[in-house]
Amino acid sequence: MPKLVVVTRDGTEHVVEGETGLSVMEVIRDAGFDELLALCGGCCSCATCHIHVDEDFADKVPAMSEDENDLLDSSDHRDGTSRLSCQIPFNDALDGLRVTIAQED
Repeated sequence: MPKLVVVTRDGTEHVVEGETGLSVMEVIRDAGFDELLALCGGCCSCATCHIHVDEDFADKVPAMSEDENDLLDSSDHRDGTSRLSCQIPFNDALDGLRVTIAQED
């Protein structure tokens, strides 16, 4: 199973295994991180699963949709590495992906 490195808001790094075919949000949620609210359940209708993707993986994740871009505009913590974790399918190519849970808006 591919591994996902999750950095929580306090800077603690955790390595979890994720099932291929889930979204990054689902992997984080299933691993028990309560900092990632994901209120819409992965429907790309909120921004409560906001993460920062490590720049080493920027070219390995799918391009951002217009809807995702619009939702991220509502965050005070958006930067060039911001993504909604529900919009990134987790797979073997992302083994070792490092993400940081964004500060809460």
